Amino acid sequence: MNRFITCFVLALLLSLNACRTPKETFVAPAPVPTPPPPSEERAVPTVAAAPVITTPDEPKFPVPAESKLKLPAIFSDNMVLQQGMSVPVWGWANDGEVVSVSFAGQTVSATPRNGKWMVYLKNLKPGEPETLTVSGVKTLQFTNVLAGEVWVCSGQSNMEWALFKAHEPEAAITNSSNSALRVFQVPHSKADIPLSDISAESQPKWQEARPETVRGFSAVGYYFGRELHEKLGVPIGLIQSTWGGTPAEVWMRHEVLANDARYKSAILDEYVVQRESYENELADFEQKQEELKKSGSTKKPITPRAPWKPTELYNGMIAPILPYGIKGVIWYQGESNARRGSTALYGTLFPDLIRNWRTDWDQGAFPFLFVQLAPFKAIQPNPMESDWAELRDAQLQTTRTVPNTGMAVITDIGDEKDIHPTKKLPVGKRLALLARAVAYGEKIVHSGPVFKKAVVKGEKVILSFDHVGGGLVVEGGALKGFSIAGADQKFVWARAEILPDNTIAVWSPNINKPVAVRFGWADYPVVNLWNLEGLPASPFEWTPR
Repeated sequence: MNRFITCFVLALLLSLNACRTPKETFVAPAPVPTPPPPSEERAVPTVAAAPVITTPDEPKFPVPAESKLKLPAIFSDNMVLQQGMSVPVWGWANDGEVVSVSFAGQTVSATPRNGKWMVYLKNLKPGEPETLTVSGVKTLQFTNVLAGEVWVCSGQSNMEWALFKAHEPEAAITNSSNSALRVFQVPHSKADIPLSDISAESQPKWQEARPETVRGFSAVGYYFGRELHEKLGVPIGLIQSTWGGTPAEVWMRHEVLANDARYKSAILDEYVVQRESYENELADFEQKQEELKKSGSTKKPITPRAPWKPTELYNGMIAPILPYGIKGVIWYQGESNARRGSTALYGTLFPDLIRNWRTDWDQGAFPFLFVQLAPFKAIQPNPMESDWAELRDAQLQTTRTVPNTGMAVITDIGDEKDIHPTKKLPVGKRLALLARAVAYGEKIVHSGPVFKKAVVKGEKVILSFDHVGGGLVVEGGALKGFSIAGADQKFVWARAEILPDNTIAVWSPNINKPVAVRFGWADYPVVNLWNLEGLPASPFEWTPR
């Protein structure tokens, strides 16, 4: 009986199972396998792998691309940031990466656009050295950073002239250690287009003033900075960007030259001619060199000198430091423009260079102080025309047409046989005097006498001056360096005397009706007019307009 019941139940269960539809068939959930290729349709499905367990050490989100956070080389340990202004800090990073800059209690942030970012630190004040921290996906730190006064020292060889080559430099070098005076040298670099950074190969750094860091630095720049630090009592940062033998146009942006018909013709087009001439001379040189080698001769022809390409140093040595926060610029240049056909152009070229830099730095009409050319070449026995005198006059006129400028006169510091007079200390000190007045508003005598106006009285011309200080003085007997001309414009040496009201009377027994006066108009002016404060008068020319 029991056997019968068991068989009945089994039959019933089999009948019920046969009546189920496919939807009712229970299938354990499993990952859907990738459909196999036709040849594998009957293969046994691969068993799904066990799920991967994420450990706490592994990121739960996609890892960003490697950070490209970087700042230009002008930012380094030991740098000086300009006090009292909105100081730009800039660099590169990945788009979307938030970059934060922290310094002296401030933190500002920016998000890069096209890989570039910039922030501003506001109204920094001098104090103890601090760390500048720049954070994104990674963090950069710059240590021993000060806030103070930053000046650019630029021009050609007389600004580049190293301290160790200056007159009696030993004491200055030995006693140079000063943690509040910092220097940075932009390496020589030519470029066809404006560079965004200094070459990584050169790796210049800001450095504290020490014998080993200042001996090769600009002597004029160092003496200027040392004097400013002594007088102002704040940290000083000096950026040297110089190259000997350079005309002004190599320090200017291409568009400034190309957009002026005068510069396009006299500079850009002329460069093409000079370059072609150079290449022809170079080919001739190489041919002669081969001839010398074949003959076994040791005599060598003079290697032709390549012309300077306009704008190439602006591109390679100024653009990479723009727009680092600065107080102003000191400039010593002009010798390479003091040549026939170039001096007249300098009267507009130099002011346009100043405007060019101010525009591109975008920090207002910052002080631009410069050195008038020193005496050079043989002393001329008679009054005559002079390219160097014309360029000095162009420099003088710049102080009258371009605001917030100043000129250090150095007619007492020259060398007939050397275009590089080595007495750089008075040059730096006179530039510092100018800075104290022009940049910092001190009420001091900062310039020697500068011609103001002339009045003809009979056979004499009465000259008046600005910046007479405590009074006009003559050093060593009668006044020297004055010449006078009549209607024929033939200049002769003139007599001159200082009058009680600090004017000067100029005349010649050979000129009855004077129409023009010159002072110090020569390559090497021999002059002795000063103010009581010991600053020499600037050369000038007066002709009624």
